[in-house]
Amino acid sequence: MDRQNYFAFARLLAQVLDRSIRLPGTDLRIGLDPLIGLIPGFGDAVASLAGSMILFLAAQLQVPKIVLVRMSVNIALNGVIGSIPLFGDLFSLWFRSNVRNGALLERHMAATGRASTFWDWVFVVGLGAIIVGFIVGAMVGVIWFARTVWHAQW
Repeated sequence: MDRQNYFAFARLLAQVLDRSIRLPGTDLRIGLDPLIGLIPGFGDAVASLAGSMILFLAAQLQVPKIVLVRMSVNIALNGVIGSIPLFGDLFSLWFRSNVRNGALLERHMAATGRASTFWDWVFVVGLGAIIVGFIVGAMVGVIWFARTVWHAQW
């Protein structure tokens, strides 16, 4: 399969997962991702696996590693937040991780020979800082809670 076929398949997959069905009477389009995500437990895993195909195709096309990381983060956000009943499906409908990843792939396919952009690095480093902040905040909260319970007078 040549580069154009990989790219065409990734674009088709993104459309099917995020924009394939037009809601009657509106301009709103939904895809299979939020619909499959309605199946508890199983649905979000299948939707994330299907979205990972775009990441696999991008790796085959030798997209810069930082872009692959950014695409992975999009899939992970969609999978983790998507696992929250109802809210996660609404998030998936709004976030459209597959279309985002398709756009990242398209942008870097058009810029052959160009390395990742400054904004790719800002996104990944910023997201890493936010994740570290949440982890540290959670640890501080657990320690505070444990100390409060331990020292509580019954």
